[in-house]
Amino acid sequence: MIINSFFYFIIAGLCEIGGGYLVWLWLREGKSPVFALVGSALLTVYGFVATKQPANFGRAYAAYGGVFIILSIIWGWKVDGVAPDKFDWLGASIVFVGVLTMMYTPRN
Repeated sequence: MIINSFFYFIIAGLCEIGGGYLVWLWLREGKSPVFALVGSALLTVYGFVATKQPANFGRAYAAYGGVFIILSIIWGWKVDGVAPDKFDWLGASIVFVGVLTMMYTPRN
């Protein structure tokens, strides 16, 4: 169950960040409108993938926010070439502990 949940978080994150990035490139960098169309499609796919989480809406989306932060740091590093510093990694670590706590702590 946890592996499936992580999988959905990563796929949803890549769809949202990738989709947003393509729209960004279209609007800010003057790329082809095709970037906007593909980006919009990815953002729509994100909305569907996120529903696969086993938790309720509020918990899943709150935890997803943490995953989004982590994936955004990695995206900026690997795609935009902006290396995270130690404070980025510290913040991402704190967020990751929060995601694990919210999503995977056993409840009564």
